[in-house]
Amino acid sequence: MTTPVVMDVDTGVDDACALLLAALHPALDLRAVTCVGGNTDAAQVTRNTLAVLQIAGRDDVPVAMGAERPLLEEPVHARHVHGEDGMGDLGWAATDRAPDRRHAVELLRDVLLDSTDDPVTLVPTAPMTNIALLLRTYPEAAQGISRIVFMGGAARHGNATASAEFNVFHDPEATAIVLDAAAGLGIPVTMYGLDVFYGPAVTREQAASLAAVGGHGPAQLAGELVAFQCDRFGSDSATIGDAGAVCAVIDPDGIRTTPLPVRVELAGRWSRGQTIVDPRDWSGDLDHDPHGRSRAVVDVALEVDAQRYADLWLRTVGGS
Repeated sequence: MTTPVVMDVDTGVDDACALLLAALHPALDLRAVTCVGGNTDAAQVTRNTLAVLQIAGRDDVPVAMGAERPLLEEPVHARHVHGEDGMGDLGWAATDRAPDRRHAVELLRDVLLDSTDDPVTLVPTAPMTNIALLLRTYPEAAQGISRIVFMGGAARHGNATASAEFNVFHDPEATAIVLDAAAGLGIPVTMYGLDVFYGPAVTREQAASLAAVGGHGPAQLAGELVAFQCDRFGSDSATIGDAGAVCAVIDPDGIRTTPLPVRVELAGRWSRGQTIVDPRDWSGDLDHDPHGRSRAVVDVALEVDAQRYADLWLRTVGGS
């Protein structure tokens, strides 16, 4: 049995790691990939995505470009993390494959409506602008979604700011809309956030072994992506990042989740984009809270078997 999956990405170094895993693992049926501005601009994200899928031998997977900016604000890219081209400036040749002519939201709609008999797991590893537009414009597409597993947010602290994780910080309104829409449409949601994001990691030596496979294939690209991160941060290892969210789809027993109400802070001067995870269980506090509990109850990942997920990724991208 395979799990049908659709990914929404802002490729990015760790999105590329996630795409390689989703494209290559036999337990997943990757049906489409949609692109959004985030780590770099949407056009470059689309080029990166097409290139990664070609390297993985998956030109059969449709790819479409979507939102170029957040719903309300100007985009804030992360080239300081991912390099000028978003892929570590590794110099790999770009593909000449063109993206699907449809807008990403239209591709999502069509794929999901075609999947109502076999609903897909939707895996956003990027700002959720495309997903917000989809669920508000075509709510009937929810019939084709079995679950949303998104990389974003945090129960504790942020990275883009002290309180906000980058994907949510980039477009807080989009995440708020997705959580609200999912609650209203009955879509289960798992949040794979910063509390587990940095756990699964690959060493510089393991990356060198992957890169040594050569042939300009998935293993070499995976190794060079990890090596870039090690160099960028002056470390002997690097997280597989977004790929952990894909691991959570393949092997959900590798994380511990707790169902908790979640809101997104939209107005705070210092906390805009924070995911406010509510662990309270005493009715006295809840009854006296003027806001009440969020209706968006999310399975929040709080612990991860880091070695288990790192090994899963290494076996897959290495061709074992």
